[in-house]
Amino acid sequence: MTGKANSISLIGAPTDIGAGARGASMGPEALRVAGLPQALAARGLNVVDRGNLSGPLNPWQPPHDGYRHLAEVVAWNRALMQAELAELEADRMPILLGGDHCLGIGSISAVARHCRERGRKLRVFWLDAHADFNTAEITPSGNIHGMPVACLCGRGPEALISLSGTVPAVAPDAIRQIGIRSVDPKEKRLVHDVGLDIYDMRYIDEVGMRRVMEEALNGMDADTHLHVSFDVDFLDPSIAPAVGTTVPGGPGYREAQLCMEMIADSGRAGSLDIMELNPALDEHNRTAELVVDLVESLFGKSTLMRA
Repeated sequence: MTGKANSISLIGAPTDIGAGARGASMGPEALRVAGLPQALAARGLNVVDRGNLSGPLNPWQPPHDGYRHLAEVVAWNRALMQAELAELEADRMPILLGGDHCLGIGSISAVARHCRERGRKLRVFWLDAHADFNTAEITPSGNIHGMPVACLCGRGPEALISLSGTVPAVAPDAIRQIGIRSVDPKEKRLVHDVGLDIYDMRYIDEVGMRRVMEEALNGMDADTHLHVSFDVDFLDPSIAPAVGTTVPGGPGYREAQLCMEMIADSGRAGSLDIMELNPALDEHNRTAELVVDLVESLFGKSTLMRA
């Protein structure tokens, strides 16, 4: 881990403003109930829980000009970006407790701005079943949780694509998408044209998670800030049912553990999102408990002592 990773700040964003199903707003509390702060503190980390951000309620309206709840999504992401910037500037590692994945816009915009100001390189791992590269022109739902990567790469409404102060906030070649297995037909053309680096489940099946992670981690050095945006639907729904957009065929427990352990081994992780956990769809909070287990591995928990 980077030096700041010894000091962790948890930031709750209890909203499902960008999603197509209700319930992700309860994700932050489910993670706390599952013991995330205590698990991180037990690893010797300095953990401060900043509580929950506040923002507009979900009005649950149909799309307007191609977007659902755009003004509310902008408000939540602005608040989140400022909160994360404050932690990064204090050399603390922010962990976002989501909330739906539209919040990745504000979170990663903060990290991108921080990296620009400090002259550091940025690498983004997008662990997800979906590419999240939709735009208003190609998706009828208008749900912005399907658009954050497109927005970060400069394709979307001005208020979201310009949050970080530059457009695009993140160059597409800084992003590695892992676990992808659901991409809309027109979205496939977009990610192809942009040249997004995607490790889909077929590739993971063919070469294995170890090689995928080696390739995704390749090229990082001591001057690289790694941001991990972990959508719980990255995991196979047989082990993680508590998401509103389950897609069969995702990584199982061991594959997910290896992914997290290799991120820990890199020592480069400087910020983390935990997204789309919907406890209304869970079974006795078991998905939240699994997520806590995986996050512990991302912070270095392993079966044996390693050199």
